[in-house]
Amino acid sequence: MGEDAVIVVRQRDGSTKAFLNSCTHRGNRLCHADSGNAKAFTCNYHGWSFAADGTLAAVPLEHEVYRDEIDRGRWGLRPVAKVESFHGFVFGCFDPQAPDLREYLGDMAWYMETFMATGGGATLVGPPMKSILRCNWKTQTENFIGDAYHVGWTHGAALQVIGGPLAGLTGNAAIPFDDAGLQITTRHGHGFGVIWDSGPAIHRDSDAYRRYQAEQTPLVQSQLGDVRARLFSAHWNSGIFPNCSFLYGTNTWKVWNPRGPNEIEVWTWTLVQNAMSDDLKREIVRRAVETFGTAGTLESDDGDNMEACTWMNRGFQTRKGMMNSAMGLGYEGPRADLPGVVGQGFIGETSHRGFYRFWAEMMQARSWQDVRAADDRWTESLLRHDGADFWNRKDKGQAA
Repeated sequence: MGEDAVIVVRQRDGSTKAFLNSCTHRGNRLCHADSGNAKAFTCNYHGWSFAADGTLAAVPLEHEVYRDEIDRGRWGLRPVAKVESFHGFVFGCFDPQAPDLREYLGDMAWYMETFMATGGGATLVGPPMKSILRCNWKTQTENFIGDAYHVGWTHGAALQVIGGPLAGLTGNAAIPFDDAGLQITTRHGHGFGVIWDSGPAIHRDSDAYRRYQAEQTPLVQSQLGDVRARLFSAHWNSGIFPNCSFLYGTNTWKVWNPRGPNEIEVWTWTLVQNAMSDDLKREIVRRAVETFGTAGTLESDDGDNMEACTWMNRGFQTRKGMMNSAMGLGYEGPRADLPGVVGQGFIGETSHRGFYRFWAEMMQARSWQDVRAADDRWTESLLRHDGADFWNRKDKGQAA
């Protein structure tokens, strides 16, 4: 979580707790594994031992050197204030005043249920692949939250080799941009870009993926309605503020862990639905590793750009300038059938503006009370026009 390592532990009652992965004696790392089973966590420095609930369970030579005066209740592991699960995906927050997870996800939860509450649920295939990038954490989050603009250029050569539905974006070919997808941003900076009917994305055996989606879509429709049934067969570039990203269709789930302002540790899992066949799951894992794994073709393309963007913008004169994020401004607004602010076309910067608007809001807020006070007017700072009637106007090609 940020630059703080944590231990996430299932409790005897089935609940989940998380603690700083730091011995309260000298701060040494307690747990060295990504996953596994343990009844206790014992420090390899001086032997302090902590139970699964975080309490200090044992202190070597407690009688002889501490004279039985150490207060074990005071020196337990430091807990993460809020730990909650959304369809099996565990999120944590250090701020006890932060909203509950469902409130924080807001409208994004409605979208994520498209694949998390269907197909037997979703799961991550691990352990995670890990790598280091010399870039600011926001650059990758911004790129994944809905940047379809770069795909035809940055990944053009790779897509020609890889194939799949997304290969049609190579060179930003002449495609029906306004009708091919959408950009969406929601409260708290979450958002995504969607490309309709491109769920198989970059998978070689796209027929198998399409058959799976064809089988599942009627079930999604019966459970969640027509809109999310269409989203189920689409491809998403998505982000959960601040530093969690996923590609639904390409089936990659990432966390960008900051290591200071100019470096991140990237954790990458493969996202699959439990109802998928074992063969399809294996195909998805292979393609995820080939494309967005540590040495993946598309991962390498993105990494070069993100590092260059970070380091070129560190210059004293460069920082005085302003960058353009106006794509699609004026062609977005609330829409009756979709939560959040919806931008026209799958190539745009609606989700980028939503991400940075909330980042700026968090940087200026003194507390979550300040953030909540802006809940009713968050779209005002995002839309340059009234916005309420954009999706109702007969000619959507004319911005207000």
